[in-house]
Parts: sequence; structure tokens; C-alpha cells
Amino acid sequence: MGFLIRFDVSQQATGIVCATNGNFIGGKSQEIVVARGKFLYLLRPDENGKLQTILSVEVSGRIVILEYNKEKMYLIKSIKRLLGSQKLVYVLNRDSTARLTISSPLEAHKSHTIVYSIAGVDCGFDNPIFASIELDYLEADQDSTGQSANEAQKHLTFYELDLGLNHVSRKWSEPIDNGANMLVIVPGGGDGPSGILVCAENFVIYKNQGHPDVRAVIPRRADLPAERGVLIVSVATHRHRATFFVLLQTEYGDVFKCTLEHDNDRVTELKIKYFDTIPVTISMCVLKTGFLFAASEFGNHALYQFRAIGEEADVESSSSTLMETEEDFQPVFFQPRGLKNLIRIDQVDSLMPIMDMKVANLFEEETPQIFTLCGRGPRSSLRILRPGLAVSEMVVSQLPGIPIAVWTVKKNINDDATLVLSIGETVEEVSDSGFLDTTPSLAVSLLGDDSLMQVHPKGIRHIREDGRIIQWETPGKRTIVKVATNRVQVVIALSEGELVYFEMDITGQLMEVEKHEMSGDVACLDIALVPEGRQRSRFLVVGSYDNTICILSLDPDDCMQVLSLQSVSSPPESLLLLEVQASVGGEDGTDHPASVFLNAGLQNGVLFRTVVDMVTGQLSDTRSRFLGLRAPKLFSAVVRGRRAMLCLSSRPWLGYIHQGHFLLTPLSYETLEYAASFSSDQCAEGVVAVAGDALRVFTIERLGETFNETVIPLRYTPRKFVLHPKRKLLIVIESDQGAFTAEEREAARKECLEAAGMEENGNGNIDEMENGPDNEENDPLSDEQYGYPKAEAEKWVSCIRVFEPRTTTTTCLLELQDNEAAFSVCTVNFSDKEYGTLLAVGTAKSLKFWPKRSFAAGFIHIYRFIEDGKGLQLLHKTQVEGIPLALCQFQGKLLAGIGSVLRLYDLGKRKLLRKCENKLFPNTIISLHTYRDRIYVGDIQEGCS
Repeated sequence: MGFLIRFDVSQQATGIVCATNGNFIGGKSQEIVVARGKFLYLLRPDENGKLQTILSVEVSGRIVILEYNKEKMYLIKSIKRLLGSQKLVYVLNRDSTARLTISSPLEAHKSHTIVYSIAGVDCGFDNPIFASIELDYLEADQDSTGQSANEAQKHLTFYELDLGLNHVSRKWSEPIDNGANMLVIVPGGGDGPSGILVCAENFVIYKNQGHPDVRAVIPRRADLPAERGVLIVSVATHRHRATFFVLLQTEYGDVFKCTLEHDNDRVTELKIKYFDTIPVTISMCVLKTGFLFAASEFGNHALYQFRAIGEEADVESSSSTLMETEEDFQPVFFQPRGLKNLIRIDQVDSLMPIMDMKVANLFEEETPQIFTLCGRGPRSSLRILRPGLAVSEMVVSQLPGIPIAVWTVKKNINDDATLVLSIGETVEEVSDSGFLDTTPSLAVSLLGDDSLMQVHPKGIRHIREDGRIIQWETPGKRTIVKVATNRVQVVIALSEGELVYFEMDITGQLMEVEKHEMSGDVACLDIALVPEGRQRSRFLVVGSYDNTICILSLDPDDCMQVLSLQSVSSPPESLLLLEVQASVGGEDGTDHPASVFLNAGLQNGVLFRTVVDMVTGQLSDTRSRFLGLRAPKLFSAVVRGRRAMLCLSSRPWLGYIHQGHFLLTPLSYETLEYAASFSSDQCAEGVVAVAGDALRVFTIERLGETFNETVIPLRYTPRKFVLHPKRKLLIVIESDQGAFTAEEREAARKECLEAAGMEENGNGNIDEMENGPDNEENDPLSDEQYGYPKAEAEKWVSCIRVFEPRTTTTTCLLELQDNEAAFSVCTVNFSDKEYGTLLAVGTAKSLKFWPKRSFAAGFIHIYRFIEDGKGLQLLHKTQVEGIPLALCQFQGKLLAGIGSVLRLYDLGKRKLLRKCENKLFPNTIISLHTYRDRIYVGDIQEGCS
């Protein structure tokens, strides 16, 4: 039987396609816009240097111009146009009402042309000019011998838009280096010489029409093999008044500062100086506020702060004055070092790219976990994703008894009696609070501006600021069972269903106003906060054990009159009136007014949610959601300055506003019994909660995210992983091309540190080398920042890892030898064999992809699990004629996809034994799955990816 597991969560894309910066919402701040999938996100560093998501908008498939509406705080799509595949020029103008308009497209297309890069040249107020790197493939397309393709030449072409004639023409074109891949705009119009920088393999060239080429070599790492070139993959330009510089990043992560010496529009020198090394990016953005945002190609994105701009004179650099022609090329070498000009202050999690993924409940939790292999090289990781927001735990304090509740009124109250604690840098007991500590508390709150109230089963204790204590006692033997309160109103429910309503008068006295008899015992109560500009909250909500919830009026004219009644599926356990103010609605930016929602936690684990009419008190638009096996307890909280809702069921949940939408998301935290929000000098928005005999103080971070991640660094690029069917272990295969083994890297690192005179504090620990240090300054050659040293293309490193997810420890790590790389893995139980579950791993030796694919041999390794599944022992390996890219178990045997051959193996004493095979597949087999007696094969054409 097959099962479909449905998660009621959705993770937005984490990989960034491109990023740019500017002033998009007015004011003096600068923002960053990133494209993730079909959404644009507006990010901005806060006062602590942490990136915050301001808003998001969906765009796809069209040219879209977005305009920020200050009143509605939203990006409105002012212009939408379909985009064709040709080169088109659009002219933007404003009409008589200052509304933005866009012209019909002007074609600038040339058939049979590949465009590698395109950029707008800064021409000041002259006719606009666009530069393009192009290659004409017409002859190559018609030549089957391939000679024309080898001789194809790239050209740099300038297109000019004549504003008078409203026409686009090819103004200038000339051949350029075939390694050219990117164009960078050079400021003009009085801020610079104009023109462009052409980034090519090993060189950067300044070009402009009528200007001689100015060429400088890109410095290269001293340990880079001679066969490897250097390409620029990401750029960022920074302008400050009349000066500018360009940051160029290579495919190895090295960042260079590029500057131009010029006399008006004549460039006299092009200089490239080593700046820093950070992980390879898709885009870099330099903000005028002193930040650098790096949208990483693989792994987490980062926000850096400038602490210098690379003005040191002794840094390795190259200059155009050192070479006149390409034949004069002399490489400039440098050695990467720890960050000197940048410091990382924040990062944004990214799963890019996901290499493999499985869903399993290995931790026996309420919801399954998602296990993913992510990243590449030293930025590789195994990530365990749990649905829910991440929680940052600040304090865990054991209490002398088992607490049943906690409140915050500048102090925290809990315990079977009442224990008063103060929260500052430490949690301490307060002895002179004025609270009655010989009885349990039902509620503690602030009344008015300067007095406290304690409600206990036998009465109400009003503690004035001057120390006077005023008490109200229950009549006869009746006790208080439930209470609801805000700053000026108090409602208590006595046993047998009587409600007593109190209000605070202008003298600060708590006065009894009205009584009301319910038909039975009260299950729960709540009063909303007093609206701004009002004397009181109008609504009281009462839950009864007869499965009903009613809204009562607290207005003097109709006090305690029933306004509406709602039946629910189970007795209510907890009630919360929550006012929600969503910023905007649809993509047009239409406002949604503030709404009051009645939230009810029912005893069957369901959260009941309905809208309360703010005028009549009528209920409408009812919805419900199952939260857990325990009745949800509801508490008010503050998130990002807005009211939010904590729901404590068999797991905690948070309901809050994010980017104009109300979200209800689980917290990735243990089960809690009671909670309250608080604010202090150490924590602006925190939560204090009780669970068991412990008091817990925590904050909720990274709002809007769906999963909480546990990240485990890996040694090489992960390829695939499998689950041990009985031991709840993960077996991961990792491999990298053109890299050195861990032992070779460790030896090279020690040599480098000794050469730099740092052997006494050299951090030669292999674990830190793999995982990267917490601070890049502590290790000048951290792999996470520097990347692995590059080896020859045919050299491979690979390992097999056995991982215990509960303890997040690696129990076994086998490094493959003899230039083998692992590409497939599975567990297999052979019929009638003594070993039980075995591990099969498919490998290739000396694999090369260029100029054509070749390899020395393919193998299938068979390992035996030892040490209770935590270790591996090689039984034997069998050589095969192709690369085994797919393995799986089938009817007590091993099924292997080897090239285009599907083959079935049985286990022999010294090697695998062939049983049968099928050679009918025309393409390479890359995946195998079995279901009952059927085999599902995934294949791919040779040469495709």
C-alpha cells in the first residue's frame, strides 16, 4: 500500500536568481531587491545589521514595472508587458498626470545570434547606447564538420537609440576575445569616462568607440593549476560623488577592486587589486550605508559590512601599464587570506541546490522531518528540516515546584501558590511584591497606569502604587473559576455560572458594575484590549461547557446583553479576541481594514476562528484548524510591534501578521503549558513560558520561514543518501572533481601557515577545516570562505558517511582511494544470505568530461554494516564496463543501471554474480525505483544534463 503525506506548509524558494540595490521606498535608506523563483523580495538591514524582509510581490513571464505606494506600503504593478525572445528597446515617459508610460517595443534583433551579456552604456544626456557580446552561429549551424563552430568569433556591438527618429541602429561592432562573458558599465556623464569593461578569461578590457583598448590581467591564485583560466562571474559598482570603483568576483570566490585612472573621457590606466575572498555569488550589491550583500550561488547568502575599501599599497595587483599586448601577458599571483576589508554580520539560509531529499519520522515526532543534501564543495551540508519557526532560547531556570501558569506585569508570576520573579540579566525571586503567596493565582495584570491586580479563587487583590491593598472577596463559599481582564475592565466567573463585571473609575478604584447569570458553569472568558481613544472594550466573550460561545456587551446602555451565540464542535478550553490589521490585500494594494477575530481553542484540539463585527458583535466567516492532540491554550503576544497569538497544544503555534497576511505556523520547540509575552532591556519582544518544572525565556526569529533547520557540514559535494531500514541511520555519498583529499588539504594548510609564521596558532584541526570556523578571522584559510584548493580536472575525491541524526554525529567516514568517485548508493538484502542488510555503492575511476567523457573503470562496492550499523566493512567490489549511476534492491537481488544496460546481480563470495540484463535502453540510466513487481527507469540522453 502506498501513502501520500501532505504537509500543510509551503517553503518559498531560497535560491536567489539575481539581486540589485537602490532606494525603492523613499527616505534615505537603501534596500535590496532579490528574485527568488517568481517572487521579488525587498530586503533592508535593520539598525543591528540584520536583514529584514520588508515586503514581497509575485511577478512572472512579463516585463513588470513596480511602483511603491507609501500610503499602502506595497509594490503596485503599474506596467505589465509580455516579453518576446528578440532584443527589444522600450522608451519610458510620463503623461500629463505624471503617470508612467511605456512605448511600443523597438526591435534591435539580429537573426542567428547568441547574446552572452548586454548592458546600457552611461552616455549622460546623449542618445542611449546599449552594448552586447554576441556570436553569429549561422555558419556553424550549417556546417556539419564543426570547423565553423571552432572558428566562430564573438563581437562587441553597440546599439544606439535615436530619440529623434525613434529608431535603433547598430552603431559599432568589432571582434573581441572569445573568452568574453560579461559587461560592466563604466560611469559617464561627468562621473567617469563612460564606456564598458569587458570581462574575459584571464583579462579585463576597457573598451569604448574610438578609444584604444586598455587591458589588465586578472590576478590568479598561486596554487591554481596552469590549465585553469580565471573568469569573472559577479560584479558590483560603487559610486561616491565623483569617484567610483568596481568589485569583480571570480569563479573561485576571489574579489578584486577594479579602478580606472582617466583624464575626462580618456582612460590612462586600469588597475585590478586583490580585495577579499567570499563564497561565489550570483549577484553582489554595494550599499551606500556600508554594506555588501552577497547572493551566493550555493549555500547561504550573506550580508557583509565594509571596514576598509582596499586602499593598502602592498596588496597584490595588476595594471594595464604592465602589458601592452596580449602577447606580453605575465600572470600576477596572490595568496588568499582571511577577510580584511569585509566582516560578515548576517546570513540568509538557502537550500540551493538540493541534491537529494527524503521525508521520514526518524525522531518519532508529531510531524515527519525532511532530510536534504544541499550545497557544493566546502559549503555542502545535510539539513534536517522541521516544520516550524526557529526559537532562540535565552534562559532555562528550574523552579522549586511544578508551575501551572505564568504572567508578566514587569514581573512574572507562577507556581501552585504564587512565586514572584524578576527578569533582567538573571531570574530572581522577589519577596516584597504585595501578592498573596499562600494561594494559587488565576490572573495577574496591570490595572490603570500604576497598580497591580491579583485574582485568586477567593477574591481580587488590588495593589496600589503607594502600597495600599484593597480586597474584594467572593460571597459565601463560592469561588472564582475563570477571569478575563484588560487595563480597566475585569470580569470574573464564579462557580455555578455567575459573572461579575468590574471597571476602574477615574480615581483608580475597581468598582463592581453588573452581574449576570449564565445557564451553567463557565469554561473560559476573554475581553479584548481597550481600543485607542475609547474608555472600554465593548465585547466580552464567554465559553460554556454546553459547546457554545456567546458575545456579551459591556456598554453601559446594554451591559451584559447577549449579542451573538455560536455553537462549536467541542467545549471551548481557551478564548482570545485578537485585532488584526493587515497592511494590504491583493496585488493592486487594496487596503483591508482592521478586523477583530474570535479565536477559541476547543477540547478536541481544534482552533476555531471567526470574525466579530465591530459594531453589532455578530459572528461570521468561521474557520477551523486542527492543531494537536491537546486543547489549545491561547495567549496574546507581541511580534514586530503587532499583536499576535500563541497557541499551546501538543506543540506550540504562533499566529502573526507577516507581509500583510495572517500566518499560523508551528514553533520548532517542545510542548509548553502556559506562556506570556514580555519586554525588557535585554529582549524587546520575548516569551516566558513554563514546561514541567522549568521556566523558559525565548524569542522567535526569522518570521515568515516555514522550517527550522539543523545544519550538519559535509566534507565534499553530496550526491545521494539512503536510510538504514532498521537502525534509523543515514548513509551519504560525497564526491568532488578537481579537488584534494582531506589529508592532502591538511598538509597544504600546515605548509601555508608555517610559511606565514602562524604555526603556533595554526588551527590545523581537520574538523574545523571541514566545518569552517565561527569567525573567518580566526582561520585565514577557512574552506567555507576560501573554497577547496583546485587540482587537475581528472582528480576526484570521495567518501561514504554513516550519520546518526538523533545525535548529529558521524559514526563512520570512509575515504575512497585510487581516484574513485561515488555516484550511486542503496541498501540491499540478498535472498538467503547471512549478512542481512548490505550497502551497495556505485563508483567511477578517473572520470573526465572534457574534451569528451571518459573513465578508467566502473565498480560496485558491497559493504557490510558492523558495530550495530554504525560502521562499514568492505566485502568486495566488482568491476563493471560502465558507470553505475543507479542502484536499487529488487526481489532479493541488486538491480543496477550501468550506462544503458539494466542488470540484475546476486551476491557471490568474491564479487557480484550476473543473473540477467536488458540492453534495450537507448540512453544512460540515471535512476531506478521498484514498486511491487515493477521497475521504473529514469534515463537521459548522452551529453544532456
